[in-house]
Parts: sequence; C-alpha cells; structure tokens
Amino acid sequence: MTIAITGGTGFVGQAVLDLVARRGIAARALARKLPDDRPGVDWIAGNLGDAAALDRLATGADVVIHIAGLTNTPDPAEFEAANVTGTAAMLDAATRAGVKRFIFVSSLSAREPRLSAYGASKAQAEELVAASGLDWTMVRPPAVYGPRDHDMFELFKSARYGLVPMPPSGATSMIHVDDLAKLLLALAPASPKLRRKIFEPDDGREGGWSYKELGQAIGDAMGRRVFAPNLPKSLLRSAASLDKIFRGKNAKLTADRVGYMCHPNWVARSDKAVPLDIWSPAIPTRDGLKQTAAWYRQQGWL
Repeated sequence: MTIAITGGTGFVGQAVLDLVARRGIAARALARKLPDDRPGVDWIAGNLGDAAALDRLATGADVVIHIAGLTNTPDPAEFEAANVTGTAAMLDAATRAGVKRFIFVSSLSAREPRLSAYGASKAQAEELVAASGLDWTMVRPPAVYGPRDHDMFELFKSARYGLVPMPPSGATSMIHVDDLAKLLLALAPASPKLRRKIFEPDDGREGGWSYKELGQAIGDAMGRRVFAPNLPKSLLRSAASLDKIFRGKNAKLTADRVGYMCHPNWVARSDKAVPLDIWSPAIPTRDGLKQTAAWYRQQGWL
C-alpha cells in the first residue's frame, strides 16, 4: 500500500510518518519546504494551492490521508482558503488520479460551525468530502496533545508557575497524537465498517475531562500543584486581544478560538466511536501528559 499524506511536516503528520517508518509502509508526502531528516518518504514540493503538486502526490497512491489545514490564525478569512478550498483541491486531485480511499482529518469543532470560523470551515470541508463520491472516512479528533505540540504547550508552560487557566465550566475529550496516528493508519484499508463514516475518537475516558480536571492533570504531569480556574468568556476575549497585540500573527489565543473554547461540551460521542476491532486507544491521558512534559523538558522547551 502506498499512502499519500498532506500535512506531513505538521504536528499530527509527523506522528503519522513516525509510525509509517516503523511499519515500513510506502509513503508520499506534500510539503512547502522539503525536510532532510526523513529519507524514507517520497516528498512532493508544493502546497494545497498547487494542482500539479497534488496530482504528483495522488498519482499511484492507494489512499490519501488529508491532514493539512489551518487550525489557528488571527485572520478568520484564512480558514476558508486553507480548509475548504484546500480540501476541494485535494479531492479533485484524488479523483483525477483514481484514488479510491480518502481519509479526512476534521475536528470536533465541525459539530458546532456557528461558534467559530474554524469550525465552519471544517464543516464545509466535511460536506465536500461527503459529496465527493470517494470511499471516505472522516475523523473528528478532540483535543490532541503530545510531543511537538505547540498549542497545549502553553498550558504546560503556565503550570510551571502554579497556574493553568481554563475555559468556562465544561468538558472535553482528549487523545494522544500517537493514538491518533495509529487510528489514521488503521482506517487506510477499505472496509464496509469504515465506508462513509464519521468517527470521534478519544482516550477511552467516558464523559471526557472537565476543564478543571484537565488543568489539575497537567499540573500533576509537571510535578506541580496548580490552580486551574475556569475563566469567563469576557476575560478570555480580553486575553485574546492582548495576545494579538503582543504576538501578532503568532498569537495562540485568538477571538475565533475563544468562540469554540467556551462551548461546554467537546466530548466525543459514543455513537461515533471507532469499532473496537479496528482501533482502540492505548495511551491513558495522565500517562501521556507526563510523557509529553518529559519530552518538552528533553527538548529544552521547558
């Protein structure tokens, strides 16, 4: 099997390529800047706006795993170009190349598209995938964490000082990036159980994690007793404005992100669980958070 991957240099994509290398699977990946530390990957130079590059990526592939997308930006208008137009371009290339199997990494935020431009763009992309005529499966990951992640790193960094600020009261599911990578590869073979299904995977913890529990777990991973307050939406909006002032295009907390962060329920639905004979999570979140904290330390991030 030859797998074509978009987003291979990103957080989730690198975890998938790590697993591909360990399993000896033939992989082709798209990248704007070709890395020199993965010689086993057939790299295609280009981006989602380059039709010729997408054709080279898809030609001869058995399955496309479409991971690439924009998750955060101070300019909400950019989500449509990256997540909607980019997905449409990849679907067109897969269709031209005769690829039958298409795995799309969406987001739980697609369940509530009115809350954010990000969620709306993912919902629109899901509609395109569903109408494509391909043998598709969509995955809506919850909060993804693990080595190389920059977003949740902010909470680990804050925990060093005994504070882990969290959204208003609510709950979220979690998944380690390595478990997500294993799921994406498990979905690659065609199967009636997988055809035209939308899955919401998680770490196996029923009911997910309350934000306060999650904040405390991050503190435990850092070896610190922390205060994990549920911040009101108004305060998070103010914090987003300050983040934009101080970090500009590199801001992590944006107004759009606040829009979906404050929704009380980002728990994966049991009726959209992956069949257990296909995949099940292997990394308990408390263990995964400790391993992630250790990785941050080893890399000098903390």
